[in-house]
Amino acid sequence: MNVEEYREYCISKKGVTESFPFDETTLVFKVMGKMFALCGLDNVPLRVNLKCDPERAIELRETHDGIIEGWHMSKKHWNTVYLDQISKELTLELINHSYDLVVSKFTKKLKAELEAL
Repeated sequence: MNVEEYREYCISKKGVTESFPFDETTLVFKVMGKMFALCGLDNVPLRVNLKCDPERAIELRETHDGIIEGWHMSKKHWNTVYLDQISKELTLELINHSYDLVVSKFTKKLKAELEAL
């Protein structure tokens, strides 16, 4: 998966915005204002940070060389994923997992706002 495919998939999800809150090269995706994915556009090879359930994060790191502890993030809740080392299908699954994990923590009010979009 390349950066354009990654961006298109993230931004296609309901309630998602993109921005550069940290610097001009770190692209951040948020659902209803809460971060679920980010990547440094100048990273070669391309790597992205995705939120992950802590137990699943450990399992993924143990079974995939292209998945490591979140770089500059909470090591417990974030993974860094090298997109050239895992399949597109797994990448999409991990983006979905990150998005769903963030949405699951929303208040009832915020979930209702997201549903209304």
